[in-house]
Amino acid sequence: MTSAAHAQPTSTGPTASAGTRIHLPVWAWLLALLALGVLYLITQDNGAILAQLGDTTHEFFHDARHALGVPCH
Repeated sequence: MTSAAHAQPTSTGPTASAGTRIHLPVWAWLLALLALGVLYLITQDNGAILAQLGDTTHEFFHDARHALGVPCH
C-alpha cells in the first residue's frame, strides 16, 4: 500500500547544479570584448574624441566618468 506522502518526486526536466558550465557563443564573447573596449575609450577620453560630437555629449560622459570613479583632472 503506497500513499501520496511517500511518493518519490519525478524529474520534469534538466536541473542545474552548482558545477554546471554555461556555454556562451563566440559572438557573445566578442560583443563583451567590444563593450569593454568602448568603455575603456570613453573613460580615457579627455575631449579629443567626444568634444567634436558636441558639448552635451562630452559633459554627459565627463560626468559618467566621475560617477564611475575615474579621475580625469
